[in-house]
Amino acid sequence: MPDIYRALGDLTRRRILQMLKSSHKTQKEIVDAFDISQPAIKKHLHVLLEEGFISVTMKGKYRLYSLNLTHLQMAFQEMLQYTGELLDEQLVNLKTYVEKGEFRDEQDEG
Repeated sequence: MPDIYRALGDLTRRRILQMLKSSHKTQKEIVDAFDISQPAIKKHLHVLLEEGFISVTMKGKYRLYSLNLTHLQMAFQEMLQYTGELLDEQLVNLKTYVEKGEFRDEQDEG
């Protein structure tokens, strides 16, 4: 599973993905949209490439970055499943807690 939190945990990377939503962009176009250095943008692009959320193709001497929609959709579905499993476990724990009446005991003590 790609590390969706690594990819989306940074505002700059989220903004890069937002830019690529409308169309592919060159590295220069991406760099020009930010007030940070080209090497810093390159590191962000590298993370997004490693996680598979973007892809790069060469067009002449230019690198064109674009969203990898299939991979993003798969990562999103995996994240939903993971989150659902976490919530299911918490709901089972809550149900068990409530059914045992433990919440009443704690309230009565106060």
